[in-house]
Amino acid sequence: MEWDTGATAWMLISASLVLLMTPGLAFFYGGMVRAKSVLNMMMMSFGAMGVIGVVYVLWGWSMSYGSDVGGIIGNPFDQFGLSGTIFDDAGAAVSSTLGNYPQVVDVAFQVTFAIITTALISGAIADRVKYGSWMVFTAIWVTLAYFPMAHMVWGGGFLSASPDGLAAKIFGTTDGVATVAPIDFAGGTVVHINAGVAGLVLVLIMGARKGFRTEPMRPHNLPFVMLGAALLWFGWFGFNAGSAFGANETAGLAWVNTTSAACAAILGWLVTEKIRDGHATSLGAASGVVAGLVAITPAAGALSPVGSLLLGAVAGVLCALAVGLKYRFGYDDSLDVVGVHLVGGLVGTIGVGFLATETGLFYGGGIKQLVIQILIALAAVVFSGVVTLVIGLGIKNTLGWRVSEDAEVGGIDLAVHGEGAYETIGGGRVITEVRS
Repeated sequence: MEWDTGATAWMLISASLVLLMTPGLAFFYGGMVRAKSVLNMMMMSFGAMGVIGVVYVLWGWSMSYGSDVGGIIGNPFDQFGLSGTIFDDAGAAVSSTLGNYPQVVDVAFQVTFAIITTALISGAIADRVKYGSWMVFTAIWVTLAYFPMAHMVWGGGFLSASPDGLAAKIFGTTDGVATVAPIDFAGGTVVHINAGVAGLVLVLIMGARKGFRTEPMRPHNLPFVMLGAALLWFGWFGFNAGSAFGANETAGLAWVNTTSAACAAILGWLVTEKIRDGHATSLGAASGVVAGLVAITPAAGALSPVGSLLLGAVAGVLCALAVGLKYRFGYDDSLDVVGVHLVGGLVGTIGVGFLATETGLFYGGGIKQLVIQILIALAAVVFSGVVTLVIGLGIKNTLGWRVSEDAEVGGIDLAVHGEGAYETIGGGRVITEVRS
């Protein structure tokens, strides 16, 4: 078979860009924690890469895109170990159903989404978690929460345009697909709502860090945070433009919309900070980037650039306000996963119902798309919440979640990993003497 080499090259580049996002996230999160736990924070991202890279090859792809089981999951044994995914029984390379390129390229692209989604959760529970418990959690959560959600939304399951899906049951079908199809271009439900809800549930299960709301817990390295935001933004072009599954006009639109939303969100966040706190901060600018990128993720292929500016600005303002809710309600979302990813994911997923150029309420499309978007967002919240609650309680009652109080106060890096990020940091305290 003759492949479209342009599409193949674009999808491989996109996969590489999305893979870069997880090391970028490590810098973003690593800079936001205190110096005594920066390595642990970064290791949580790298650990997720290791675990999920293995799991995805064995059963992750099959559970996401294998033969449907009840509209919830793909059969994990259908393509276990990528059997039949790369070559068919005759030894010929299998073509992607999404474009004229080898299906193995789709595997490369999709595994990176599973990795970054799971790694996002770690920011909510920073500074207090056993590393072994986190590693076990990543394997179980990606299997029971991420893969089913990916199947439901992108693999022809219950939250897709399938004739047996939720949208079809409400508004019927046309030519064998839902008349009003759910829109989730690159992962508002699968990635951001899924991870945001998981982070909130785990925070509620394990409780706050020692000193939460009574002592300062400022970012130790803001240049790391801004570097991480830059890498995330760069990688996000693979995330969103790559979800066009070809080097085409949709990819170009997704690229422009992604940039438009991120830029507007920076301004929205900074203006909110200036009015509320009197300062526009570097942390706010970096967080605004991510808020805009999160919001445009489900909408990148469905909005105009002007609509993306509006969506990004709204996300920047709402996420900037949402990160303060943890102090009001007392849940210790360490690095604002709930405020940015859950809130931003909801803004983007529901915002499509207003701003989609073909079916959105503001463009004369009526209310049907908005109804579907609200319902798939709620379904994602409930599914992720219930699954994470079961997993989180199971780990709490077996392995346990929390490191010892001495390790938490003194520094997880040294207590758990036996190393420190900086030579001048020892046991969580600055060492003043000169060492030979």
